[in-house]
Amino acid sequence: MQDELVRLEESQQVLTKMQDVLGGTPQQAAKQGKGGRVPAARGSNGKKAAAAAGRKTSRKTGEPTWLELTTAYMGGQREPRSAAEVAASLAEAHPERAVQVAVVRNSLEQGVAQGLLERTKQGRSVFYSPTAPATAPSGS
Repeated sequence: MQDELVRLEESQQVLTKMQDVLGGTPQQAAKQGKGGRVPAARGSNGKKAAAAAGRKTSRKTGEPTWLELTTAYMGGQREPRSAAEVAASLAEAHPERAVQVAVVRNSLEQGVAQGLLERTKQGRSVFYSPTAPATAPSGS
């Protein structure tokens, strides 16, 4: 049972780190949970989790997040784009950043969840486009 607790704690730390990287706040997730604090793991497994939490991301302080990069790119597009097309364009525009299609896809999905982007399916392919801007009522 102790081993399972250690695995759950490690998973929680990984998910919290992913949420940080993707722009979510871990405090929101903690409020949605039961709110109980899990004691720190004993033994050498805690060292592995601490090492994973200490890894650096490819984004430096002050650089835009992947969500910001993807939504900015998509805002200038007139036609739907696949995650692979967006990733290729971002890799070309930002050669200093390590671009992964999975990260771009997650950022695009986050944009859909926030109402910034729309998702359409054509067969088995998924395409993303910016949401249509709200039209101002005419008659002024």
